[in-house]
Amino acid sequence: MATLLGYAASDVEQFSVKLSTPNLNTIAMAYPKVEVPKYSRASLLAGIVHFANCSTWAKAIVADAKDPANPCTVFGLIVTALIRRHANGTDPFTVLSCDNITKNGEMARNACVGTARALGYQEFADWIAENVAFPNGMVDRITPMTGDIERTTCQQNHGIEDGWPVFCENYKHWVLEDNFPAGRPTLEKVGVQFVPDVTPYEIMKLRLLNGGHAAIAYPAALLGLKFAHKAMQNNLISAYLRKLQTDEILPTVPPVEGIDLHDYCKLIQQRFSNPKIEDTIQRLCYDGTNRQPKFIVPTIEQRIKSGKSINGLALVSALWCLYCLGTDENGTPIAPNDPAWAQLNATAKMARDNDDPSIWLSMKHIYGNLVAESDAFRQQFAKTLRHLWEFGTESALKRYLGE
Repeated sequence: MATLLGYAASDVEQFSVKLSTPNLNTIAMAYPKVEVPKYSRASLLAGIVHFANCSTWAKAIVADAKDPANPCTVFGLIVTALIRRHANGTDPFTVLSCDNITKNGEMARNACVGTARALGYQEFADWIAENVAFPNGMVDRITPMTGDIERTTCQQNHGIEDGWPVFCENYKHWVLEDNFPAGRPTLEKVGVQFVPDVTPYEIMKLRLLNGGHAAIAYPAALLGLKFAHKAMQNNLISAYLRKLQTDEILPTVPPVEGIDLHDYCKLIQQRFSNPKIEDTIQRLCYDGTNRQPKFIVPTIEQRIKSGKSINGLALVSALWCLYCLGTDENGTPIAPNDPAWAQLNATAKMARDNDDPSIWLSMKHIYGNLVAESDAFRQQFAKTLRHLWEFGTESALKRYLGE
């Protein structure tokens, strides 16, 4: 592995030469969301680019296609380097995506293959798909968005003026698919876990950690709480999380080698309670349109299929709907916090004004057919949302805890 920061921006040829070095067997990459504001990382890594949109990313892809020898996108640079290595008789390197998204390796492969086709290298695109390794990985470390609190803390506690300090918890968990045919970097020395399949670890994290964040975010926001640790200090919210994880989420998580899932849940609750992180509720609430289908809906689907209780999961969805009305329980407006906020806000108001909770579940791009059409879930969701409309968040949490 090698650090190549700076080469691409200053000298594409030099960057390509560095990537062509025979003893370089792995390149690691992470694609920051902030660089591509009009697309999610998942869309970009899947190679879904709408050229009609005049975004920075679309312009860069078009520029790569016009001048393939001088690419300016990360995937264009990787493709160019792979072509050079192949021409020199050098084995391909492994492309290691460090992005915090599901199936990050597969998405990186799709993006590289798609870029090669966009650049006109049709046969070589097939060669990349068949010969280059893109291991999947799971990364887990709570890292809040940088804001004034982090900048001030950095300056006051460490005497460093930094416009973009990165704060994180001391816990870290990085699991990689053991798919490094060109040779594997010794990342196990820094705690990386190599496994044949990362899927069980991904499911565990998505449903218990990310799903846990989604569960506490909306009741906390509705009660005017600003930070995750403050949410966990609220006895109703913390008890609700414990019951939800134990009763409804844990039974859907397959066994994970070497991990006691009950202990993992306790660890999550401890991590959420860390006051030093100051992870904002606003961050946890952001982009429910994208997060609910990943973190909550699959668990609902599995519970429906097994005929098990979905009361707590219905409460998660109902709290999100209440949040999307745009006002917390103190009467304070909630700032738009989702790329699809206008639709969410309008749908939440329509459901309330028509006394028809099913209107919210009609968003099948979020809930899919199984959840939206499940009589059991629709009935429980309707009962829960109507209770929230009439009695509020604390009452709904107490009601769930008493069931």
